Amino acid sequence: MARSVGFSLPVTVVVVAIGYIYFSTVFIFVDRWFGLWSSPGLMNAAIFTAVAAMCVYNYSISVFRDPGRVPSTYMPDVEDSENPIHEIKRKGGDLRYCQKCSHYKPARAHHCRVCKRCVLRMDHHCIWINNCVGHANYKVFFVFVVYAVIACLYSLVLLLGSLANDFEKDEEQSADSFTTVYIISGLLLFPLCVALSVLLGWHIYLILQNKTTIEYHEGVRAMWLAEKGGQIYSHPYDLGTYQNLSMVLGPNIFSWLLPTSGHIGSGLRFRTAYDYPSSGSTSK
Repeated sequence: MARSVGFSLPVTVVVVAIGYIYFSTVFIFVDRWFGLWSSPGLMNAAIFTAVAAMCVYNYSISVFRDPGRVPSTYMPDVEDSENPIHEIKRKGGDLRYCQKCSHYKPARAHHCRVCKRCVLRMDHHCIWINNCVGHANYKVFFVFVVYAVIACLYSLVLLLGSLANDFEKDEEQSADSFTTVYIISGLLLFPLCVALSVLLGWHIYLILQNKTTIEYHEGVRAMWLAEKGGQIYSHPYDLGTYQNLSMVLGPNIFSWLLPTSGHIGSGLRFRTAYDYPSSGSTSK
């Protein structure tokens, strides 16, 4: 489901940065290293364009797709024997209820202070997409980060190769005319490669544990409290490595890096480690 989006300075910055990196990579780095119309030049330009296109497509979905709303009619079924009690109860034993939205919350849903509403399986609010990362757009956000890392590393390699090629040819005068582009690109690409790689590593870790960022921080406290009471804390949604990957990325490994989302379900219920092995889909 799409959502209305107004002007956002961070989103504008991201769009400008993507455009700058693309044009400098294809029309300067590739051109000066291989020659844009040579076979290696066309091949590298085509590959980079494909990666950039996937990056832009997934980014746009992350921005415009609603992360997941709690239905106004949602009410937890306390008499459902298949609904694990921890999914609808808080520490005090009360039903999960949002005082700000004035309705009940399903498991893994949280209230976003920026969006001013509850978001299904909320991970975090991201200013760079001017949106929450939640149930409906988490996969496309993750896939965007994957392609962004690939694109930045690819562009950085082409930048360094183009620069080395200029030095080998001793084209000092020609190289000087592109000095500003090389400097700006380097100052942009190096931090982006580091930051995005760290972000990607973090979300790979979360996916392998079937956690959200919020659940990670809640789990740290829960683990401390459990150890204090002589117990062992276990994340209830950790189903094992492959099942965890399938929950987020889908059951078909060939679609893991595609913006597909037909497997995610409604986001109101999720399988847990306490369910029977024969229980149905990943979410209902």
